[in-house]
Amino acid sequence: MSYLDQEYREIITKAVIGKGRKFKQETNTITPAHRPSSILGCWIINHNYHAKLVKKDTVEIKGTYDVNVWYAYNDNTKTEVVTERVEYCDHVPLSIRDKQHIGDECEVIAKVIQQPNCLECSIDTKGNKIKVDAEREFLVEVIGETKISVKVDPKGKVYDDEDWDLAISDDEFDDIDPDFLDDHEEE
Repeated sequence: MSYLDQEYREIITKAVIGKGRKFKQETNTITPAHRPSSILGCWIINHNYHAKLVKKDTVEIKGTYDVNVWYAYNDNTKTEVVTERVEYCDHVPLSIRDKQHIGDECEVIAKVIQQPNCLECSIDTKGNKIKVDAEREFLVEVIGETKISVKVDPKGKVYDDEDWDLAISDDEFDDIDPDFLDDHEEE
């Protein structure tokens, strides 16, 4: 019996071979030009990141974002916005990992579930710095080649190109409504 006569075949395909998720909270310290009297607002913008597989079971996400804090100073008589760039490096462990992975080439997809955002912004107890509590969350997927087995139907029909009649006759072509989208929107 030859290999082609067996019931199962092995197929090599690209698939998700690993998944992981990471939620992170951290406190960033901002140093304003003046001693703050009160916090008027805080927001996080300009989030950028890049993910790569650093171990067989860990994805590293390096990123940056800007923290903007609007604060009052000089006994709440003047205001100013201070901006600081924050850099981070998160290691996301893969909770799901395919053992049938073939080769070393992988593609990493990192999706932001929760963009970095400010949970709380307060004046430090020493009074000359601002503390910003932030959170973020990522979902990562690692895509690579893997091997799957499929059952072969021994009685399966083999189709020739002639069995597939994909030609459209002139009558069928005339029956196509080119404004089918417009008719659907009116309903």
